[in-house]
Amino acid sequence: MQILAPEDTRVLVVEDNPLDRKLLDVHLTSHGYAPRIVTDGAEAWAILENEPEAFDVVVLDRSMPVMGGLELLGRMKEHRKLRMVPVILQTASGSRDDVVEGLRAGAYYYLTKPYDADMLVAVVNTAANDYAEYREMQEELRKGLHVLRLLQEATFVLQTVKQARDIAAILANTCPDPSAAVVGLTELLLNAIEHGNLGITYEEKSQLSTREEWNAEVERRLKLPENASKRVSIQFQRDDQEIRFTIRDEGPGFDWKRFIEIDPRRAFDTHGRGIVMARSLSFSSIEYKAGGNEVVARIALPKAA
Repeated sequence: MQILAPEDTRVLVVEDNPLDRKLLDVHLTSHGYAPRIVTDGAEAWAILENEPEAFDVVVLDRSMPVMGGLELLGRMKEHRKLRMVPVILQTASGSRDDVVEGLRAGAYYYLTKPYDADMLVAVVNTAANDYAEYREMQEELRKGLHVLRLLQEATFVLQTVKQARDIAAILANTCPDPSAAVVGLTELLLNAIEHGNLGITYEEKSQLSTREEWNAEVERRLKLPENASKRVSIQFQRDDQEIRFTIRDEGPGFDWKRFIEIDPRRAFDTHGRGIVMARSLSFSSIEYKAGGNEVVARIALPKAA
């Protein structure tokens, strides 16, 4: 996976308060970023609409005159080329209702004022690298494989992170919107590997992500004797009404109910949004079975004319 250096990360900051603009600029530039800073949502929308592929992450103030942060966020989510650009919504209010409203509008990252410099940089770094991974997925999709639209049933068995990403890219080409499907398929397959077969907990991933040690720990656990034979399977089925993906791992399961809905308590974490993102952007529905080591994701197909 591509890792973006700060100097290569294109950050758009949208903030109307002069002091907050200065603080964001100082925090980001001191860590190697070169942010582009604008003062209101309308100006930001004009730039984004004209250059939809110009930024890796947007740091967006929630409350602004002319065009507020939520309105700008809503416009981005309706734009085909902007809907996956990660948005860090910043606010002086950490109330549950405000957080939930922002998450439902499509913000998967949250910051509260006054800014903690380390948290700001960590979240910007995570968001930008998430988007870099998404762009890599899109490049795989552009390689073709459109003949897979004729596939009706298939089963794949995998073990590694690379295999999960490769299979997600292949199977996404069977779907009406491959660019959206690949995100959800990748998230569900990676969850089955890391949380299912390898037993990496949410709390452990938080620590590993902060130390940038997640990839190394996944590789280490894959080599452990108790995990050597564990596999993840994904079954693909298509009929006239829908496409179904059934993913199974060999782990003990997990408390999936914690992650299927938006939880404001995790709004300030740098991960943990994969299932919510998959459910809202990639699939018509996601259904976990029993203990959580089997999940069925569905995509409704348009009715024939």
